[in-house]
Amino acid sequence: MDPDFLDWALADFSGYVAADELYDGPFCILSAVDNRRYKRILYDVLDHDPTHEDIRAFLGRLKTALVARGLTLCGVTTDGSALYPTPLKEVFGKVQHQLCQFHIVAEVVKAVVGAVASARKALAATQPKLPKGRPSTPAAKAAARTKKRLTAQGAALFASRHLFVQRHLNKTERKTLWRVSRGLPQLQALRAIMEQVYALFDRRCRTQTALDKLAKLRRRVQRFTALRATLKKLFAPTLDKALTFLDDKLLPSTSNAVERGNRRYRKMQKQVYRVRTQGQISARLALDMWREAHAEGRQQTLAPFIVHGLDKPGGFTTVSQLSDHSLTIRVIFLVDFILFCPISAM
Repeated sequence: MDPDFLDWALADFSGYVAADELYDGPFCILSAVDNRRYKRILYDVLDHDPTHEDIRAFLGRLKTALVARGLTLCGVTTDGSALYPTPLKEVFGKVQHQLCQFHIVAEVVKAVVGAVASARKALAATQPKLPKGRPSTPAAKAAARTKKRLTAQGAALFASRHLFVQRHLNKTERKTLWRVSRGLPQLQALRAIMEQVYALFDRRCRTQTALDKLAKLRRRVQRFTALRATLKKLFAPTLDKALTFLDDKLLPSTSNAVERGNRRYRKMQKQVYRVRTQGQISARLALDMWREAHAEGRQQTLAPFIVHGLDKPGGFTTVSQLSDHSLTIRVIFLVDFILFCPISAM
């Protein structure tokens, strides 16, 4: 890694890092990003799935860069992968390790939505079978009404399944939720449990308070035999690690900083898709980081175009008017094309 780039990336280092791995065919990209400044610090491209040795070496590079500049690492945020806990402890000792809140809650949300789908299928299985033709007897008419009601409730459950996991509900949405889950107490219990899960991540709490709430929630779930298997994610130790940020107001609860870089790579991958090599991926990432480091200078270069408005005699002075001026957009696109052209020619 270029020392000049590291000097820029670590000039205003916050002390908090987000680390993640991104898979691209047979390759794996390891990234470390300042979790508060959103600056990428290090990356590495592997031609195999990462192991503890790879993570240990990658974190060792990060530690070397920090020590050389007299900086201290206060906390690291990762996803729920088992790759990081052991190497982190070996390289950085007792540094705070936060698991991404989004990844942990997403697993619980997926389980709850799956439970709603199972309830909907169970409703469909209880529908009475009707003989062919129009129902004529009172029993057949009653069975037809029952089937119609259960079909409507199943359709309503599917249309309103998001209400079981939505973080905040207004009065109308709560009425809708009560209507579609009427006669299904296990689904009403699921919604109450989801509200308690979201309450665990309230910044006004301390970690120990949240852990006490979690223990109480786990005891409650154990009483629901039908839900115990569905919500087994609530008993995973990763959920405890996702509450570490509550004792540190500066420690981010998610790894969105590094995920944003991963999303940018995925977008770049879709736009210029070809058979890539390890060297091409490294060059692409290096060029993208160089572009990020020179973003401020590039904005200063484009300032005359923005201030004078070359495509309009009267000119314009606000950035919000950029979308109304095609020439400026074309200039920005041209600069980006020139920056990324060398990689496309490889």
